[in-house]
Amino acid sequence: MNHSSDIPSPDPLATPFLSLSGVGKTYPGVVALEGLSIDIMPGEVIGLVGENGAGKSTLMKILGGVIAPDRGTILLDGAELRFLTVESSIASGIAFVHQELNLFENLDVAANIFLGREPLKAGPFKLVDRDRLRDMVKPLLKRVGAHFSADTPVASLSLAEQQMVEIAKALSINARLVIFDEPTSSLPLAETERLLSIIKSLKADGISVIFISHRLHEVERVADRVVVLRDGTLAGTLAKKDIGHDQMVKLMIGRVLAARTAKPQRSPGSVALKASGVRTEAYPGRPVDLEIRYGEIMGLAGLVGSGRTELAKVLFGIDRSYGGAILQDGRQIAVNSARDAVARGIFLVPEDRKRNGILLDFPIAQNISLADLPKLSSRFMLSAERERATAEKQRLRLGIKAPSVSTRTGTLSGGNQQKVVLAKWLSMSPKVMIFDEPTRGIDIGAKNEIYGLMRALADAGVAILMISSDMEEVIGVSDRIAVMHEGQIAGILEEDEISQESVLLLAVGKRVK
Repeated sequence: MNHSSDIPSPDPLATPFLSLSGVGKTYPGVVALEGLSIDIMPGEVIGLVGENGAGKSTLMKILGGVIAPDRGTILLDGAELRFLTVESSIASGIAFVHQELNLFENLDVAANIFLGREPLKAGPFKLVDRDRLRDMVKPLLKRVGAHFSADTPVASLSLAEQQMVEIAKALSINARLVIFDEPTSSLPLAETERLLSIIKSLKADGISVIFISHRLHEVERVADRVVVLRDGTLAGTLAKKDIGHDQMVKLMIGRVLAARTAKPQRSPGSVALKASGVRTEAYPGRPVDLEIRYGEIMGLAGLVGSGRTELAKVLFGIDRSYGGAILQDGRQIAVNSARDAVARGIFLVPEDRKRNGILLDFPIAQNISLADLPKLSSRFMLSAERERATAEKQRLRLGIKAPSVSTRTGTLSGGNQQKVVLAKWLSMSPKVMIFDEPTRGIDIGAKNEIYGLMRALADAGVAILMISSDMEEVIGVSDRIAVMHEGQIAGILEEDEISQESVLLLAVGKRVK
């Protein structure tokens, strides 16, 4: 455990900034939250963890004034809040930095931070006073360590920089509590470290933080206290000295998880897919050479912008190659479209499953059948019976938690949605599976199920390429790791060479000793 910090812990005798007592919320037939009591102290970082469906989102909606609790009391500085609305939540100094950033990319940084609260010039036309606006934004950007100006278009910023804008926006309302919801899920290591430093600086300024994350090692590093929810109730609270991965997991799921990365000695098969001098649109002058073997999980690591997703899109036929060749089983193939890739048994589980992997408004059965309609059709008519039977087989095989295959996919948890994406391809006998950030936004129990499914596929002889920004994941799951830097493979680490240091060195363009 790592609890080192030069920032003192909050005074336990101080009056809580916010206090919840016996808070509960019930929807028709579902108890979303029951009897929750939490004190949030000034300058305290609380780690909030729990599996999907544990009640975290309901609690956040209550604190944000989006929904009202059915029971219990909420105290602000010791005084009871009778009714918390979105407006009163903001006025109380409660701010959110969501996983899905809430910014207008067509506006500049300053306009996003003070949208609807811009200083106006005197006179009848109520024009925005840009000079005053810049002066108001500058100290906020400095406080979050930003190196861009108030006039920078948000569309030109990286994801990490856009997150800084969100934090600056939170500080602009004189936030006393900032709630971070999965803030590092899309960030590579360097940007994650920067964010954790910002959280420590907020704590030093006396601002309270709720840090929600499935990345338990980050919670362990940053939290003064961890609150664990399970099935809508408080499963337990861990003081700083007691915070650890196993302790959190045990409270989250009621048991200790078996080791997830037991990797027996195996001998991968022949080369399934080879990129030979492949060039992507992002890096047309940087050829990529990479081999993926049957029966192995090849991890693909690198910083944001290193070209990993671009390579995956070329291999799957979404983007065209600007040079080089793709070989399958030693023979050069043409992959000019996703249809070409699918016909050859090359499948992609995309980074953004909600936009590119599934149709949220469609039932599970239709999502699973979409990729292979001819097989499920007779005389050009889809057989509903075959569709249901195929989907039900995959639902049972992958353990998709849903009442039936008629359930709307958008109502499922992130882990179960990812299983639906996977089920779509498994019904078609994959040869090569490309996973792009396979466990992003998925709770720890579902993560381990996804890892188990990937390992089972590899054991069955499928070649797997796994792109991941989660260092713990890419090290723990991969048999070998290829690391990209500025559009090229900087190095390939065999299993006995894999370490966090070696991955990081290659990712920043250094040589491994």
